[in-house]
Amino acid sequence: MPGLAAIPPEVLSRAGVAYVHYVSFMLCFGALVLERRLIKPNPNKADATLMVITDVVYGLAALALLVSGILRVLYFGQGSEFYTENPLFWWKVGLYLGVGGLSLYPTITYILWAIPLRKGELPQVSEALATRLGWILNIELVGFALVPLLATLMARGVGLPA
Repeated sequence: MPGLAAIPPEVLSRAGVAYVHYVSFMLCFGALVLERRLIKPNPNKADATLMVITDVVYGLAALALLVSGILRVLYFGQGSEFYTENPLFWWKVGLYLGVGGLSLYPTITYILWAIPLRKGELPQVSEALATRLGWILNIELVGFALVPLLATLMARGVGLPA
């Protein structure tokens, strides 16, 4: 196996940005799965703290996903026309933004949990709130699960004008 020095810098930079993009996606999805698994009424301190930390990881990974995606479109991908002329790309962007918009409610909720947690108290999480958060997380997971499908179709030229 040749060393990294034998790989052209352009290939390394394109692969590096793609790698950050893929890992960020996996971290986002994994964080959502963990949040969904942990959500319940009146969580204990460890679970509530883990929810807050997991949402921070989710937010940072979502930001890395966005930045690496923009970099791929503009500099390190197939060329901006490949993406911007494909309606599947815009569906993908719409899903990302939709999931991001949905995630604001849980994120604000978890930020509010941090206040009592800092005081050594537990957040008050009703059955209704836990159910609502569970549904939002379910929708986010479905939305995120569709993104790679659209990306796979795009990579094969589906959606491009003839």
